[in-house]
Amino acid sequence: MDLVDFTITSAVVIAGFALWLLSTAVFIWGERRIVAKMQSRIGPNRLGPFGILQTIADGAKLFFKEDIRPAGIDPVVYFIAPASSAIIAMLTIAVIPFGGTFEIGPVLDLPLLDPIDIGVREVSLQIWDPEIGMLWILAMGSVAVYGVTLGGWASGSKYSLLGGVRSTAQMISYELAMGLGLAAVFVWNGTLQSSAIVEAQSRLLELGPISLPTWNILPQLPAFALFFISAVAEAERPPFDLPEGEGELVGGFNTEYSGAKFAMFFLAEFMGVITMSAITVTLFLGGPAGPLFGLDGTFAGALLGLLYFAMKVFAFMFVFVWLRGTLPRMKYDRLMDMGWKVLLPIGLVWVMATAGIVVAQETVERGTVLRGVGLAVAVLLGIVLLLPLFERRRGVEPADGDVEGDVAASDDTLGDLRRVIDERTPDRVSVES
Repeated sequence: MDLVDFTITSAVVIAGFALWLLSTAVFIWGERRIVAKMQSRIGPNRLGPFGILQTIADGAKLFFKEDIRPAGIDPVVYFIAPASSAIIAMLTIAVIPFGGTFEIGPVLDLPLLDPIDIGVREVSLQIWDPEIGMLWILAMGSVAVYGVTLGGWASGSKYSLLGGVRSTAQMISYELAMGLGLAAVFVWNGTLQSSAIVEAQSRLLELGPISLPTWNILPQLPAFALFFISAVAEAERPPFDLPEGEGELVGGFNTEYSGAKFAMFFLAEFMGVITMSAITVTLFLGGPAGPLFGLDGTFAGALLGLLYFAMKVFAFMFVFVWLRGTLPRMKYDRLMDMGWKVLLPIGLVWVMATAGIVVAQETVERGTVLRGVGLAVAVLLGIVLLLPLFERRRGVEPADGDVEGDVAASDDTLGDLRRVIDERTPDRVSVES
């Protein structure tokens, strides 16, 4: 790597992290404004136009607030826990392509400088593009549990420790389901590299006069639902925000943190939402892919890809806010039931089904595959339609406004009550006697 490559790489890294941090600030402000509208109350509206400077004021207040530490803590681990959460959230975004690819050179013209001969260079708006990019995301997601566990353990409080254990159990449960959603995409696209997955979704499917993008969300709809639900739980967002109850003013693993350290946990949560939205867009909605209008390989085309990517990510960020403003919090036992008894089995079945379809596409003619899929759908539909005929009839269910049906149902109910009373009355009399 020469000086030109180092400069280009540094510029891409700074641009990527700057975009990510700016998105975090916009998300914190936007969530407060949108939730305020949904709940008919006033959001931030004093500092700057539409209260847009409120996020900066809140951040300054948190980072300059007095740092209060409980007695008897491990100071090193107590500091590493929030720092690791924020750093891991930052590293995860490195493998996500956030724009297009363009070429510069052979001569670089800069203002106030002489032209520089640099040769032809290809620049991709992606910080790091390893061949195991999606495994990097899984690895970082697993390490994110580390910060939560350390935060509860290092606080020196049994309540924080229990909160950390509960949060860790939640994250591990949904990490498995998320991994199965990712595995289905790996199998479908045949690669782990994030740029290759985006490239596979940039093609168009010609259906007569209509051209549709080959995004993974259509053939991998179950994997998308599985991954997105797991992503909401992994980010600890409503309705899965069990580690911290904002409405009750209590916290779990981060109860004993204040000031800048609590701000890092706080930022890690919001950064996690943006990271999960970016991963979802990359895996299922084509990432920065979109119509380029003949600007392929140019700087304008790369910026157009960045615009597509930002629009898709912001749409998912809105969905996260929408869920927070509309859904009630789920109970912890139901949360675990859904993770282990519903999402995990569905994920296993779908990964095996995806593998079977891929093998069938490579070994069997396309018409045979389509006929087989159509037959399977027909059988499944027939089972769904015929299943109500075999259900046991539990009584008369009157239709709305059907007075005779209501009377019949009432008579049946009264008859059942009389039979119960008649059956129990002799026993009661014998006991009293």
